[in-house]
Amino acid sequence: MKTFLSTLSSAGIGIFFLASCSTATSPATSPASKDYQGEPFKDNTFAVAPQTIPGRVMCAAYDLGGEGIAYHETTEKNHGSGGLNPADGSYLNEFRISEAVDISYTKEGLDDTPDNLAAPDLGMFYIGWTDPGEWVNYTVDVTETGTYSVQFFCSAETDGAVSLSVDDEDVTGNLPVASTGSPHRWNLLTDFAEVRLEKGLHILTLHTQEAGKMNYAWFNFTPFIPNRV
Repeated sequence: MKTFLSTLSSAGIGIFFLASCSTATSPATSPASKDYQGEPFKDNTFAVAPQTIPGRVMCAAYDLGGEGIAYHETTEKNHGSGGLNPADGSYLNEFRISEAVDISYTKEGLDDTPDNLAAPDLGMFYIGWTDPGEWVNYTVDVTETGTYSVQFFCSAETDGAVSLSVDDEDVTGNLPVASTGSPHRWNLLTDFAEVRLEKGLHILTLHTQEAGKMNYAWFNFTPFIPNRV
Protein backbone atom coordinates (compact mmCIF):
# COMPACT_ATOMS: atom_id res chain seq x y z
CA MET A 1 0.00 0.00 0.00
CA LYS A 2 1.18 3.51 -0.76
CA THR A 3 2.41 5.21 2.39
CA PHE A 4 2.22 8.86 3.38
CA LEU A 5 6.00 9.17 3.30
CA SER A 6 6.29 7.56 -0.12
CA THR A 7 3.59 9.94 -1.34
CA LEU A 8 5.75 12.86 -0.26
CA SER A 9 8.75 11.26 -1.91
CA SER A 10 6.93 10.85 -5.22
CA ALA A 11 6.08 14.54 -5.08
CA GLY A 12 9.78 15.35 -5.07
CA ILE A 13 10.26 15.77 -1.33
CA GLY A 14 13.26 13.95 0.12
CA ILE A 15 12.65 11.53 2.96
CA PHE A 16 15.17 10.73 5.68
CA PHE A 17 14.36 8.23 8.40
CA LEU A 18 16.85 9.53 10.94
CA ALA A 19 15.95 12.02 13.63
CA SER A 20 13.73 14.93 12.66
CA CYS A 21 15.91 17.86 11.67
CA SER A 22 13.99 21.11 12.14
CA THR A 23 15.40 24.07 10.29
CA ALA A 24 14.67 27.48 11.72
CA THR A 25 13.52 30.12 9.28
CA SER A 26 13.07 33.83 9.71
CA PRO A 27 9.75 34.67 11.39
CA ALA A 28 6.89 35.00 8.92
CA THR A 29 4.31 37.53 9.97
CA SER A 30 0.99 38.67 8.60
CA PRO A 31 -0.46 42.19 8.65
CA ALA A 32 -2.80 41.22 11.50
CA SER A 33 -0.11 39.41 13.51
CA LYS A 34 2.94 41.65 13.38
CA ASP A 35 4.13 40.60 16.81
CA TYR A 36 3.81 36.88 16.16
CA GLN A 37 6.98 35.06 17.22
CA GLY A 38 6.26 31.66 15.67
CA GLU A 39 7.99 30.31 12.58
CA PRO A 40 6.91 27.85 9.88
CA PHE A 41 7.96 24.27 10.60
CA LYS A 42 10.39 22.70 8.14
CA ASP A 43 12.46 19.53 7.97
CA ASN A 44 13.64 17.07 5.32
CA THR A 45 10.14 15.61 4.98
CA PHE A 46 8.08 18.79 5.29
CA ALA A 47 10.29 20.81 3.00
CA VAL A 48 7.80 23.51 1.94
CA ALA A 49 7.51 26.28 4.52
CA PRO A 50 5.26 28.09 4.98
CA GLN A 51 2.53 25.72 3.83
CA THR A 52 0.61 27.09 0.86
CA ILE A 53 -3.06 27.67 0.05
CA PRO A 54 -4.58 26.46 -2.21
CA GLY A 55 -3.22 23.10 -1.14
CA ARG A 56 -3.02 20.70 1.77
CA VAL A 57 -2.14 21.95 5.25
CA MET A 58 -0.67 19.10 7.29
CA CYS A 59 -1.81 19.33 10.90
CA ALA A 60 1.36 17.89 12.45
CA ALA A 61 3.50 20.52 10.68
CA TYR A 62 2.30 23.29 12.99
CA ASP A 63 4.58 26.25 13.62
CA LEU A 64 7.71 26.33 15.73
CA GLY A 65 7.63 28.53 18.81
CA GLY A 66 6.40 26.42 21.69
CA GLU A 67 3.62 26.68 24.23
CA GLY A 68 1.55 29.87 24.10
CA ILE A 69 3.07 30.93 20.78
CA ALA A 70 2.71 28.13 18.23
CA TYR A 71 0.26 26.03 20.24
CA HIS A 72 -1.57 25.57 23.52
CA GLU A 73 -1.74 22.13 25.12
CA THR A 74 -3.57 21.07 28.27
CA THR A 75 -0.81 18.58 29.17
CA GLU A 76 2.97 18.87 28.96
CA LYS A 77 3.60 15.30 27.81
CA ASN A 78 3.60 14.29 24.16
CA HIS A 79 1.44 11.17 24.43
CA GLY A 80 2.37 10.00 20.92
CA SER A 81 6.02 10.64 20.06
CA GLY A 82 8.10 9.02 22.78
CA GLY A 83 4.97 7.74 24.55
CA LEU A 84 2.67 5.46 22.58
CA ASN A 85 5.47 5.35 20.00
CA PRO A 86 8.61 4.53 22.04
CA ALA A 87 11.71 6.62 21.54
CA ASP A 88 13.89 4.39 19.38
CA GLY A 89 15.81 6.82 17.19
CA SER A 90 13.34 6.55 14.31
CA TYR A 91 11.84 9.54 12.53
CA LEU A 92 8.26 8.26 12.88
CA ASN A 93 8.43 7.49 16.61
CA GLU A 94 10.34 10.63 17.61
CA PHE A 95 8.72 13.25 15.38
CA ARG A 96 8.65 16.52 17.39
CA ILE A 97 9.19 14.47 20.56
CA SER A 98 10.27 17.44 22.68
CA GLU A 99 7.02 19.38 22.09
CA ALA A 100 3.78 18.98 24.03
CA VAL A 101 1.45 18.60 21.04
CA ASP A 102 0.43 14.93 20.90
CA ILE A 103 1.51 13.40 17.59
CA SER A 104 1.20 9.88 16.26
CA TYR A 105 1.05 8.25 12.83
CA THR A 106 -1.17 5.77 11.01
CA LYS A 107 -0.14 2.13 11.31
CA GLU A 108 -0.74 -1.09 9.42
CA GLY A 109 -3.41 -3.26 10.98
CA LEU A 110 -4.76 -0.38 13.07
CA ASP A 111 -5.60 2.52 10.79
CA ASP A 112 -6.00 0.71 7.45
CA THR A 113 -9.00 -1.47 8.34
CA PRO A 114 -11.76 -2.11 5.76
CA ASP A 115 -14.37 -0.17 7.72
CA ASN A 116 -12.65 3.18 7.20
CA LEU A 117 -14.91 5.82 5.68
CA ALA A 118 -11.86 7.13 3.83
CA ALA A 119 -8.57 5.27 3.52
CA PRO A 120 -5.53 6.92 5.14
CA ASP A 121 -1.98 6.58 3.89
CA LEU A 122 0.23 4.61 6.25
CA GLY A 123 2.90 6.55 8.10
CA MET A 124 0.73 9.69 8.01
CA PHE A 125 1.31 11.99 10.98
CA TYR A 126 -1.67 13.34 12.88
CA ILE A 127 -2.47 15.30 16.03
CA GLY A 128 -4.36 13.25 18.63
CA TRP A 129 -5.37 13.21 22.31
CA THR A 130 -7.22 16.46 21.65
CA ASP A 131 -8.96 18.43 24.40
CA PRO A 132 -11.22 21.51 24.32
CA GLY A 133 -9.24 24.75 24.60
CA GLU A 134 -6.22 23.43 22.73
CA TRP A 135 -5.04 25.15 19.54
CA VAL A 136 -2.22 25.04 16.99
CA ASN A 137 -0.93 27.72 14.61
CA TYR A 138 0.11 27.43 10.97
CA THR A 139 1.84 30.13 8.99
CA VAL A 140 0.27 29.83 5.55
CA ASP A 141 1.00 31.54 2.25
CA VAL A 142 -2.22 32.28 0.37
CA THR A 143 -1.28 32.65 -3.28
CA GLU A 144 -4.59 34.11 -4.50
CA THR A 145 -7.35 36.10 -2.83
CA GLY A 146 -10.67 34.26 -2.91
CA THR A 147 -13.16 31.98 -1.22
CA TYR A 148 -11.92 28.48 -0.49
CA SER A 149 -13.68 25.19 0.16
CA VAL A 150 -12.16 23.26 3.06
CA GLN A 151 -11.89 19.50 3.38
CA PHE A 152 -10.84 17.85 6.64
CA PHE A 153 -9.25 14.38 7.02
CA CYS A 154 -9.89 13.27 10.57
CA SER A 155 -11.36 10.71 12.95
CA ALA A 156 -13.38 10.93 16.15
CA GLU A 157 -14.47 8.44 18.79
CA THR A 158 -17.48 10.60 19.69
CA ASP A 159 -19.02 13.75 18.24
CA GLY A 160 -16.83 16.82 18.64
CA ALA A 161 -16.20 20.24 17.14
CA VAL A 162 -13.35 22.43 15.95
CA SER A 163 -13.05 25.94 14.54
CA LEU A 164 -10.63 27.87 12.34
CA SER A 165 -9.39 31.40 12.79
CA VAL A 166 -7.19 33.56 10.57
CA ASP A 167 -4.98 36.22 12.16
CA ASP A 168 -6.90 35.78 15.44
CA GLU A 169 -10.30 36.29 13.78
CA ASP A 170 -12.81 33.43 13.89
CA VAL A 171 -13.75 32.65 10.27
CA THR A 172 -15.89 29.52 10.71
CA GLY A 173 -17.58 29.33 14.09
CA ASN A 174 -17.84 25.87 15.58
CA LEU A 175 -17.63 23.11 12.97
CA PRO A 176 -19.12 19.76 14.00
CA VAL A 177 -17.01 16.63 13.58
CA ALA A 178 -19.27 13.58 13.58
CA SER A 179 -18.14 10.44 15.34
CA THR A 180 -16.46 7.83 13.17
CA GLY A 181 -16.88 5.27 15.97
CA SER A 182 -13.16 5.01 16.68
CA PRO A 183 -10.12 7.32 16.65
CA HIS A 184 -8.62 4.88 14.13
CA ARG A 185 -11.57 4.90 11.73
CA TRP A 186 -10.87 7.76 9.35
CA ASN A 187 -13.14 10.02 7.31
CA LEU A 188 -12.80 12.81 4.77
CA LEU A 189 -15.25 15.65 5.45
CA THR A 190 -15.59 17.08 1.94
CA ASP A 191 -17.84 20.11 2.60
CA PHE A 192 -16.38 21.05 5.96
CA ALA A 193 -16.24 24.85 5.60
CA GLU A 194 -15.90 27.81 3.26
CA VAL A 195 -13.50 30.64 4.10
CA ARG A 196 -12.53 33.91 2.46
CA LEU A 197 -8.75 34.45 2.40
CA GLU A 198 -6.66 37.39 1.25
CA LYS A 199 -3.45 36.88 -0.68
CA GLY A 200 -0.31 36.87 1.47
CA LEU A 201 1.05 35.39 4.69
CA HIS A 202 -1.46 34.63 7.44
CA ILE A 203 -1.67 32.76 10.71
CA LEU A 204 -4.24 29.95 10.48
CA THR A 205 -5.29 28.53 13.86
CA LEU A 206 -7.05 25.22 14.48
CA HIS A 207 -9.02 25.23 17.75
CA THR A 208 -10.44 22.20 19.52
CA GLN A 209 -13.86 23.35 20.73
CA GLU A 210 -15.71 20.23 21.87
CA ALA A 211 -14.28 16.92 23.05
CA GLY A 212 -14.55 13.97 20.72
CA LYS A 213 -11.24 12.16 21.11
CA MET A 214 -10.51 13.51 17.64
CA ASN A 215 -7.45 12.99 15.44
CA TYR A 216 -6.46 15.69 12.93
CA ALA A 217 -4.45 14.74 9.82
CA TRP A 218 -4.87 17.52 7.23
CA PHE A 219 -6.98 20.27 5.73
CA ASN A 220 -7.26 20.78 1.99
CA PHE A 221 -8.08 24.23 0.62
CA THR A 222 -9.41 24.50 -2.95
CA PRO A 223 -10.92 27.50 -4.77
CA PHE A 224 -14.66 27.59 -4.18
CA ILE A 225 -16.77 26.80 -7.25
CA PRO A 226 -20.45 27.77 -6.78
CA ASN A 227 -23.12 25.39 -7.92
CA ARG A 228 -24.35 26.20 -11.38
CA VAL A 229 -27.87 25.57 -12.62
